[in-house]
Amino acid sequence: MIIQSHEINTIKIAEVISDNIIIQSAQDGLDLMGNIYYQGFDKVILYEKNITPEFFDLKTKIAGEILQKFSNYRIGLAIVGNFDQYESKSLKDFIFESNKTKHVNFLGSLEDALNNLSK
Repeated sequence: MIIQSHEINTIKIAEVISDNIIIQSAQDGLDLMGNIYYQGFDKVILYEKNITPEFFDLKTKIAGEILQKFSNYRIGLAIVGNFDQYESKSLKDFIFESNKTKHVNFLGSLEDALNNLSK
């Protein structure tokens, strides 16, 4: 795992880069968040491919648990990926509602994520 640092408008954003799944559980999300916070970052960019596929099955409740932790600790999160591939209406609604909060966003590109988190 590599943490690429971006600083925009005095906001430190951590881009987490890996070829492996990093987040398998809510505890993994909490551990990553602690690591990021300890390193002085304000916000995080994760890639869809680095999150367990169970995250995107809302029945598992993993997404809610992880995103609640990021919200509780006020660490902004952008998840970058192609979310059109998911057919679940409830997931599409979840993504839509998350994107309205501006705290946790599902975006299509790194550029969109950096732009969104730098505000």
